[in-house]
Amino acid sequence: MNGKATTIRTRLERGRGALGPALELVHTGRAPTRAVLTAELGVTRATAGAVAAELEALGLIRVDSRPAAAGSQGRPSHRLAVDDTGPVVLAAQVHADGFRAALVGLGGRTVATAPGCVTVSADPAQVLGEVVEAGAVLLRASGRRCVGAGLAVPSAVAEPEGTALNPLHLAWPAGAPVRDIFAERVRAAGIHGPAFTGNDVNLAALAEHRHGAGRGAKHLLCVATGHRGVGGALVLDGRLHTGSAGLALEVGHLTVNPEGRPCHCGSRGCLDVEADPLAFLTAAGREPGPEVSLLQQSRELLRTEYDDPAVRHAGEELIDRLGLGLAGLVNILNPDRIILGGLHRELLDADPERLRAVVADRSLWGRSGGVPILACALDHNSLVGAAELAWQPVLDDPLVALG
Repeated sequence: MNGKATTIRTRLERGRGALGPALELVHTGRAPTRAVLTAELGVTRATAGAVAAELEALGLIRVDSRPAAAGSQGRPSHRLAVDDTGPVVLAAQVHADGFRAALVGLGGRTVATAPGCVTVSADPAQVLGEVVEAGAVLLRASGRRCVGAGLAVPSAVAEPEGTALNPLHLAWPAGAPVRDIFAERVRAAGIHGPAFTGNDVNLAALAEHRHGAGRGAKHLLCVATGHRGVGGALVLDGRLHTGSAGLALEVGHLTVNPEGRPCHCGSRGCLDVEADPLAFLTAAGREPGPEVSLLQQSRELLRTEYDDPAVRHAGEELIDRLGLGLAGLVNILNPDRIILGGLHRELLDADPERLRAVVADRSLWGRSGGVPILACALDHNSLVGAAELAWQPVLDDPLVALG
């Protein structure tokens, strides 16, 4: 083989190896132009151009060579963006008050969403069959290619088995093989591509790190309460920290009030029962109604009646409990950013200085430098995170994943 042929082959191999990293850069918004892509990949302009052209040929991104806006300096660089007409993944979420299905494209962009169901059967096979069928209806209507599916559940998911160990608020049996059931329902619906399952707060953290309030954080701590209970997640250098068996960051069972409410785990005063929507409604003296979810009722109460002394007292009580839990996590994990989701986001908005003061007062690192505490930025971030699971094989190797 002559020298020129060897050079071409080497360039092609280098370019193929850069396809996944390049796609992830565009997917997460970190490479808006070809010049930035070149710098981030550490390759030549020619290689970056070839990589961008290959991703465009695969229908994953668009390359816009039109001149930049007036007033820009120097030679304009081609603009890069995900292809809005490209493939999608099926994302599904099950929670205590129902389920939701969506089609999500690259960039974390929701293409279509099915109306959320408000009742959840105690049979996981039935529920997952219904949510997959809702997604299949969306897929048929869209006419888009589907390359995988992801599911978010309110339970720790054991690895490598893919079992839901503690779906406390779903009445599902402990150890339900949710990953296998979900994958089987996906195949039965004629949906192609691999199927994945993960904990809902883990997936919310992943989505926020790539597309929301967690962008740029090296050690991101996410704590959230959705419809019931409290969950936590840690993203380290862009990857979820799930522990040796997928069970890390069960922060809902940190004790923040030793004389508090009995918890499902057998202890007392855990975050799970001291800082979730039901705890807030109870502390405010409000009887939960059946019309809408506990989360929605709690949000409306905070937003519209925080001047009511009983509501304010309940909010302050939850903020103090949450702050104690966050302070302990800061001491152990030393994150560079904390993001809060669900009702916790609303509590932060209602009284941001109180929560930050509790964390700073009770944590070593909070006093020395302060840890930024931000609200999650994405709507339905667990759904977007479920989509991230399904997109990961494509981000790892687009050519192999797309066949």
